[in-house]
Amino acid sequence: MYPIDFFLRAAQRYPDRVALRGPGTRCMSFAELADRVNALACAMQACDPSEQSRVAICAGNHADHVVALLATLAAGKIWVPLNVRSTAIEIDRILNSVKPTIVIVDEKGSQLVHGSEGVTCWGMGQKDLLSVARLCQDYAGSTRLAITTGRDGTQAIKFTGGTTGAPKGVMQPYRAWNACIINQIHGWKLTEDDCYVVCAPVTHGTSTYVLPVLAQGGCLAFPEQNSPSEISKAFVQHRGTISFMPPTLIYMLMSDPGVKQEDFAKLRHLVFGGAPMPPEKVDEAIAFFGPRVGATYGQTEAPQIVTMIRPNELADPVNRGSCGVCTWLSEMAIMSPQGEFLPVGEKGEVVVRGDLVMTGYCQMPEKTAETIVNGWLHTGDVGYVDERGYLYIKDRVRDVVITGGFNVYPVDVEDALSKHPAIYEACVFGLPHDKWGEAVHAAVQLKPGQNVTDVELMNHVKGLLGGVHTPKQIHFLEQLPRSAVGKVLKKDVREQLASRSTQF
Repeated sequence: MYPIDFFLRAAQRYPDRVALRGPGTRCMSFAELADRVNALACAMQACDPSEQSRVAICAGNHADHVVALLATLAAGKIWVPLNVRSTAIEIDRILNSVKPTIVIVDEKGSQLVHGSEGVTCWGMGQKDLLSVARLCQDYAGSTRLAITTGRDGTQAIKFTGGTTGAPKGVMQPYRAWNACIINQIHGWKLTEDDCYVVCAPVTHGTSTYVLPVLAQGGCLAFPEQNSPSEISKAFVQHRGTISFMPPTLIYMLMSDPGVKQEDFAKLRHLVFGGAPMPPEKVDEAIAFFGPRVGATYGQTEAPQIVTMIRPNELADPVNRGSCGVCTWLSEMAIMSPQGEFLPVGEKGEVVVRGDLVMTGYCQMPEKTAETIVNGWLHTGDVGYVDERGYLYIKDRVRDVVITGGFNVYPVDVEDALSKHPAIYEACVFGLPHDKWGEAVHAAVQLKPGQNVTDVELMNHVKGLLGGVHTPKQIHFLEQLPRSAVGKVLKKDVREQLASRSTQF
């Protein structure tokens, strides 16, 4: 069974149900969506009959993007997502690396993608490009070629860590997508009554929810814009029951004066992931949205759902800071730098193996061999597992600060800073120090209208964690630098502030 089959079976079972909603009152049934997907898949196969050739899509969050994505899967092609919030330089790097035969863009995407020889470019309404809508008309009723690639065949190449030098193209196989779909359906108990409000980019976190929601006969709803007011409006209008959001977007919703708790009356699951959320912020989210907040832990290399924690579990204070237990079809363990498995409660690197794990990095065999050792994916995350099997992530291996011989996990300090009422978000990192080897530094973004001194914040952390964990210097930034999907860019913060730091 291939990932696209989850949707195709649902389309047979629920032809008249609404699959895609909005913005506004626009909607598309499962039958209509399936017809468009089949037609566009046939167009792709006519353009390039080769199985496992690459189709890149650079588009924002809208129905045409979902049609193009599903058609890519149905055609037996490899999906290469391109984020419209990225840069033309970065997108050029990706395209030069994977060499797609077809590129599909919307208006925003067309401004980032430059045509290349041998590449067919289709548009989503642009006058100068052959349109997806026209192709769906021209190939309506055509018959697709069957997919024959095995379960380790590549379904997607997603790029990570490519801001400098060569980007890493993660090859996600069919088996990884199937494992993700099964665990999303099982974990969140998805049904035909679910409506997923699309907030995170389809190119990133949302892509792991598209097929699970549709497989159960649920629908995807698109806000007019990805602003707090439009998102809350979509939840009200479409009676949204589930959504995945990065923590930063959840913070924005909670702090927007126009967003009300009653806007989320039908919400069952608000899932966060992609970045940690301090326990203090989890408390705030539960207080605002109710006991409907859950979380997942994963990586592009093991997409989305290595572990999960449901709202009823996260509502229990004993589970604050945990990202849950291991899901089906995967194994997870904690490993020492020497490659030994560590017992309950001991910190080490999180390693994963099983169906969810990538096959490797595209055209990077040495990097693949460094990352997957004896079948275990080395995540680069430091964590521990408690006696119940719940995972707690402490930090990235490379981000641990060793100061005066003590290990300081930045997430502990970030959690402490987040407990101060003036702090919107904090980023903690180490910088070289003549005496201590490294010194703990913090960059903070304050809540609107709040004021606080560095001494007050230092005393606050010292009272909670002690002197070793207390930042030697606190930097106040109007905005913390973020990636295209809202993650705080710790590397950029560190580089930006290295020249400002002083020795103590």
